[in-house]
Amino acid sequence: MCDPVKKGTAVPTILIDNSRTRVTRWSFSGRGDNTGWHRHEYDYLVVPIQDGGLDIRLADGTISRSELRVGVPYFRMQGVEHDVLNGNDGSFAFIEIEFLEEASS
Repeated sequence: MCDPVKKGTAVPTILIDNSRTRVTRWSFSGRGDNTGWHRHEYDYLVVPIQDGGLDIRLADGTISRSELRVGVPYFRMQGVEHDVLNGNDGSFAFIEIEFLEEASS
């Protein structure tokens, strides 16, 4: 997740970082831990490694709930701006894959 405006309490661990792709494991230790406000500068894919829910806070103050299932990914285009909060009673984690550069033909 790019351009954090305010540091959150979730822990990012970069697993791969090269000219085309960045892979980060986001770990939340408890309910309410968050990524901090950020805007995605690249298209990205989230791959859940646990079943659980995330609460997504948008700039207008609304919060939506996203239910994730192990191995069921979702894709978003660049420009998304939000704060992601752990909506589970215990720890939670997911893998985020950012596409930094398009592959050449």
